[in-house]
Amino acid sequence: MVSFTELNQQNDTITELSNVLGLLIDERSIWDTRVIGNLFFAYVDKVKEHLDLEERELYQSMLLHSDQTIRQTANKFLSGSGEIKRVFGQYLKRWSRSRGLRINNHDQFAKDTREMFQLVLNRIEDEVEHLYPTVRAVQAALREAAEKATK
Repeated sequence: MVSFTELNQQNDTITELSNVLGLLIDERSIWDTRVIGNLFFAYVDKVKEHLDLEERELYQSMLLHSDQTIRQTANKFLSGSGEIKRVFGQYLKRWSRSRGLRINNHDQFAKDTREMFQLVLNRIEDEVEHLYPTVRAVQAALREAAEKATK
């Protein structure tokens, strides 16, 4: 099972990257540089990595749980993950090719990028406030049941 330390570190890195890139978004000339491209695609990779890790490590036990509220939470976040991936994919299709940015309308790119950053930051906030506490409760209940079974 993945640790909450790792999940929180991923969220911190994603947040930092989006904050830095968000500060630089209005400076058109730097978006054609390799440095910003590398930073941008590091952000893209971190978001995808994080969502994939959650799907692999968190949802299965929640989806099989006897408590309907826990199953609903898992379904909500799994569905949200799929939607973010879909929107992210459309965004990347529009603004990149072969790990390179292709910005033909900077104002629209800046608008779309801000929206993407906000979508991901909202997701991170929801994870911290709703998903992780639910996962912790499920894990605690499983540990307690395992301890009772060994006694």
